[in-house]
Amino acid sequence: MKTRLILVGGFLGAGKTTMLWEASRRLVERGLRVGLITNDQAPELVDTAFLSRGDVKVAEVNGSCFCCNFQGLLDAMNQVRKAADADVIIAEPVGSCTDLSATIVQPLKDRLRRELEVAPLSVMADPLRLSDILDGGTAGLHPSAAYIFRKQLEEADLVLISKSDLLTSGELQVLKSRLVQAYPGVEVSIVSAKTGDGIDPWLDTVSKQSESGRRIAEVDYDIYAEGEAVLGWLNATITLRGERTEWNTFAERLLSDLSQRFDRMGASVGHVKLMLEDGDSFLIGNLTGKRDTISIRGSAGTGSSARLTINARVQMSPEKLEEIVRDVIVSTGNGQLTATEVAWRCLSPGRPNPTHRYGQVVALQGS
Repeated sequence: MKTRLILVGGFLGAGKTTMLWEASRRLVERGLRVGLITNDQAPELVDTAFLSRGDVKVAEVNGSCFCCNFQGLLDAMNQVRKAADADVIIAEPVGSCTDLSATIVQPLKDRLRRELEVAPLSVMADPLRLSDILDGGTAGLHPSAAYIFRKQLEEADLVLISKSDLLTSGELQVLKSRLVQAYPGVEVSIVSAKTGDGIDPWLDTVSKQSESGRRIAEVDYDIYAEGEAVLGWLNATITLRGERTEWNTFAERLLSDLSQRFDRMGASVGHVKLMLEDGDSFLIGNLTGKRDTISIRGSAGTGSSARLTINARVQMSPEKLEEIVRDVIVSTGNGQLTATEVAWRCLSPGRPNPTHRYGQVVALQGS
């Protein structure tokens, strides 16, 4: 029996990881064996730490995107297929990655057609950023980063307007109509990982349909490379020890202070994610723009020690991002906590160099 692969792309901050968690939970409830694959330019990934707390097997491809490390993706798929005997694998590419149809979907259809069914390429889009993109704006991003956002929409088989709980039903329908008009032929669904709305119908679609990668976008790799390179990229894990601390308050203050520093500099935030763990208790924090985008879910309780994993993608040099994050962690501790680095990696992504790039859609036999 073939394994079904569900690729879920979308720009940084679209809510992909929360969707993967909820989707995998629902697929398990349907009696399916599920594996997850995360992807990042560096290790110490919040997504992997979070998803590994569920009941499914998780593999990580780090150090480069799926498209630039195609063999790494194949190895990760084999890993979760063996570990979980997976019926379904859900994979989350790097949020600043595009050209997935040409560099991932088509090669998989061509090379693994006997063992793999590739579901329609799903791309998630934050509704507030999407609205500005459709207005011709940049959603507060560097123009080259906004270019990546647009290319992700252009190549999608299915666009998921995420975080539907942020808008009214009327606003969502207007946004959906505008999206269909801007990208004719694309299927559009409206979902919310927070409320669960729209997730089951989307799962029904990607569990049954096998027409994937129907579009290949024309991508200018110079603009694409600049869109990634303008972001400083930080992944770090830190232990915190000292006075008893209410960790949810600490996490909210940390994200708030980071947001204030970025806003004062006019630095666009792709996303800042953190996971704070105290034993079996944990919280997830997110910042996807200005301060009003901060969200905290879960609880790490109160304690004198915790493990903090933080991933930041912000429009500034890696050196400046590193300086700010270090300063804010110390200041948030307010002299009552000692921060000890376990791992720290700060970089700017290199130019995308895909392993394969197909110039036309691969037609499956009988399709």
